[in-house]
This record gives sequence, C-alpha cells and structure tokens, in this order.
Amino acid sequence: MKVLVSDNLGEVGIKMFQEAEGIEVDVRTGLPPEQLKEIIGGYDALVIRSATKVTEDLLNAAKKLKVVGRAGIGLDNVDIPAATKRGVIVMNTPGGNVVTTAEHAISMMLALSRNIPQGTSSMKAGRWDKKKFQGREIYNKVLGVIGFGKVGSIVADRARGLKMRVIVHDPYVTADRIEKAGFESVSLDDLCMKSDYITIHVPKLKDTLGLIKKDVFSRMKDGVMIINCARGGIIDEADLYDALVSGKVAGAALDVFEVEPPGNSKLLELDHVICTPHLGASTLEAQTNVAVAVANQIIDYLTNGTIINAVNVPSVTGDLLKKIGPFLDLADRMGCLLAQLTKGPLKEVIIEYTGDFQGLDLSPVSTAALKGLLTPVVPDDVNFVNAHIIAQERGIKVTETASAESEDYLNLITIKAVTPERTCTVSGTIFGKKDARVIKINSFRVEMTPVGHLALINNVDKPGAIGSIGATLGKHKINIGRMQVGQEKEGERNIIFLRTDTSIPDNVIEDLRALPLVKSVIPLEL
Repeated sequence: MKVLVSDNLGEVGIKMFQEAEGIEVDVRTGLPPEQLKEIIGGYDALVIRSATKVTEDLLNAAKKLKVVGRAGIGLDNVDIPAATKRGVIVMNTPGGNVVTTAEHAISMMLALSRNIPQGTSSMKAGRWDKKKFQGREIYNKVLGVIGFGKVGSIVADRARGLKMRVIVHDPYVTADRIEKAGFESVSLDDLCMKSDYITIHVPKLKDTLGLIKKDVFSRMKDGVMIINCARGGIIDEADLYDALVSGKVAGAALDVFEVEPPGNSKLLELDHVICTPHLGASTLEAQTNVAVAVANQIIDYLTNGTIINAVNVPSVTGDLLKKIGPFLDLADRMGCLLAQLTKGPLKEVIIEYTGDFQGLDLSPVSTAALKGLLTPVVPDDVNFVNAHIIAQERGIKVTETASAESEDYLNLITIKAVTPERTCTVSGTIFGKKDARVIKINSFRVEMTPVGHLALINNVDKPGAIGSIGATLGKHKINIGRMQVGQEKEGERNIIFLRTDTSIPDNVIEDLRALPLVKSVIPLEL
C-alpha cells in the first residue's frame, strides 16, 4: 500500500507510516496541481492539510485511491461529494487542535489589549513609545463569545479564569446547556450591546458568511475590540475597516481573512489591527496530535479495514453497507433538509422506522440522520463516528422507535426535530432499490428527490400563484428543472418544491417573497 503525504506533516506521523508493515510512504509537499494529478494514480492513500486541493479532477485521476486523511479539522479543500461518488473515504482529525486554537484567541485578545505587537515593532525601530501604547485591563470586562462549540466553550472557560464576565450567543445551542456550563446565554443584539470584547468561534456557513457586518457593528459598544480566529469571511472586512477608522471598534485581532494570503488588505494598514497568518492550529503539540491521529487512522484502515472519523462513510461491515446504503443516503439528506427547515436550538431528535426493514441494524442510519442534521451547524466537526457524541454535548436528546406496521409504504423513515418553538417533521422512503424520496414535510404530502438546488415555497392555493412564481424566476433567467406541488391536508395552502439549474440569488428570493400569494420561501441546498 502506498501513501502520499502532499502537505507538511509532523515528523512523528511520517515515522509511523515508515514503520508500519506493508506500507510505503512518499513525502512530496508543495506540488503544483498538474504534477500532483500526474502521480496520484499510483497511491492508495493521500494525507493532506489545507494546502492540497482535492478536486473532482484530481479524484478522477486517482484510480487506486481509497482514503484521504486530513491532518486537522477543516475540509473546505476536499470535494467530499466527488470523493463519495468514487468510493474514496474522507477522514479528518477533530479535536486535535481545539485547545491550541482557543489559546490563540486568548493570546490575540491579550496582545491586542496591551499593544504588544506595536510595542515590539516600535522598540525594534529604536523608539521608546511608552505613553503611546497605553493598554487596557481585561479584568472584569465583558467578553462576548459567538459560537459555543468545542473552541468557543474552551475560550469561555479560559476567559472566566482571567476573571472576565463571559456571555455567549449560539442559536444552535440551548440556553440550558450554556447556563449549565456557567455562562449567560444572550441574543446577538444583547451580546453586541454588552460586550467590551467579542470573539468569534462559528463555522463558515451560508448563514454565517458576513455575519458581522455594518448593522451589527452599529449595535456594538463604542470602543469594542474584535477577535477572529475562526474563519475568514464571517466578518465583512470592508465594514470592519470602516468601523475601525470611525473609532466604533477600538481594535481588531485577526488570524483569518476573506482571502488568504490577504494581499494588500486595507486592514493591514491600520495600527490598531494586529494579525497572524492563520496560526490558530500551529503549535508543536497540535501538529503532533493531528499527525499521530491521521497516521493511526490511515494505517488502521489500510491494514485492517477499520474506519475512524470518516465524514462520508459509517463504521460498518461491507456486507451491511450494501444492504443499508440507500437508507444511509436518504437519512443523511433528510437530516440536511430538516436542518435547513428548522429554526432555533435543537432539544430533541426523534427517528421513527416503520415497515419492513428485514431485521437490519439501523443504528448507522440513525447516525446518518444525525450527521445530516448537524452538518449545517458544525460542518468541520461532525462525522459518522461522533454525531451522537456531538448531539449529547449539545444537550440534544435522541430517540429511536421502530414498528413493523406501515400503511402506505414498504418502509418509511420519519425524522422529527424538536426546538423550543416547534416540531418540524420530514418523512422519506426508497422507491425501487435505491431511489430516495421525501414524501412528507410536516402536514404536506410531496414526492421529491432530495438533491440539488431547491426552494420550498408555501403559497395560498389560488389560481395564479404558480404562474407568478414561474414568471418571477423566468424574469431572472433561472430555469426550473422540476416542480412538485403538495397540498396541506384539509388546508388552504400548497407547498411547492422547485429544483433549479442554479442557486437562487438572495434578491430573487426577496422578489418571490413579495408575491401576493406567496407566504414563505426557503432556499435549500442538498
């Protein structure tokens, strides 16, 4: 078995590959994409960090490739659907660098408060600007933590040890869980109004892209300080620049940028901005942790067939995988759909199986449903191994039931997501041997294939509603690939599912919402 290490990996990980029986390792870092494509066909495993881009084109050339291992968490640089289609397992190493990233955020906050980088630069230039770099204490200041996942919760705990007052905003974590950890759960508005410092620890998603922008800055305290060691693009950099120039924001500490390297970013011209080149996970300890983890995982898979921390394949035997494969895909997509329909923090997930499942072990299917449901919230962290653990950590109760009786379908999966506000339900089945279908959403009966660019539209069941929707999309040159209409039982509303050739832009969504007979529009990506 041949392993290619294409990005820098801790020496301990390389040594583990070298010492593993039956495994040959090549270390070739910094290869241009075309050169990597030329040689990838000879390897069974590929070990990467963030530099290598595992594209569909590269995967098509990787005829022998069985597994891609990421020494770290983020998988933005891997085309996971393309890997899954080719049967390539994608693994990451969640947890190996969370402490390091949290410590970096705390370090950045302290350095920003005491002007340490500016003072260092001044002294190296031969000056003694003692009065110029007067700092501020963090003692008894309010730290607003946006995102209470693995990193955010550690930052909150460390800041509490520094005698800061910590408040937390995370719409996907229940207030009970945050309060049980000893912190106050607040809205984003309250966090902005109360915080002396704001630190960001959310994943980069459609909902978080540009989360901190002009209107959010306007609601912050004058003189607030901002720390971002999460992902570039969560803060609108143009709006941050304006807030810094106006004095609304007194300083910013940035480890990540919208474009990396940031080039001639105007932010780098400001004296009250300190920055590092995405060093959050760059410590000897963290790189050792992820190198050991990825080496162990790949060696175990290549020699024993054991799957650990895979994001696209559950840990099951090959025979069972053949039997439940269609249900895994259906449950994953149903969970992803449900996540986009559900608002507020999850309290409970109920998974119901009805009909003839031939005595199959359905626990991996439940895991797939949880993974799909949690992925839009914690995309870098969740996989088939830890989905239940993450649900437990977030205070989400998971209930599974099974019944042999099914009125209309040979077998049916129903997933219910319970939040403090409401319960949202999606039901699905398999047509034939492997065709996944969603057949019910809440009280609406539909028949839809859960894949592609979709829009869910609630409208009044009156003449002209569907025509106005089609005309609006046509005006913007958006082609409807498929339209399905479901009716509310004994109701006056329809539910319309559209599949379009391209994503529907935000301005078109707003035009659709403004139509007289349209009640709501939810864009979906599956």
